[in-house]
Amino acid sequence: MMEACMEYTVTDPGFPEGVVPEMPEKRCYTVEDLQSILICSKSTIYDLLKKKEFRFVKLGRTGYRISRKSFDEWLDKQS
Repeated sequence: MMEACMEYTVTDPGFPEGVVPEMPEKRCYTVEDLQSILICSKSTIYDLLKKKEFRFVKLGRTGYRISRKSFDEWLDKQS
């Protein structure tokens, strides 16, 4: 999962100075996330989506969000 690094300051008085709150765990993966996890091409991921190997939603014309839970369950069954 490639994420951009950004520097920001937390001004919420509930956090001590210099402490950055953790981001909640992702519930969905992107096609690029799955490419990194499986070390494969985009076309392989799209083939898996066409076969409906795991749950996903399509956003717009080319965006997909794959259920983390269903993907992780699918991956566990592949071993």
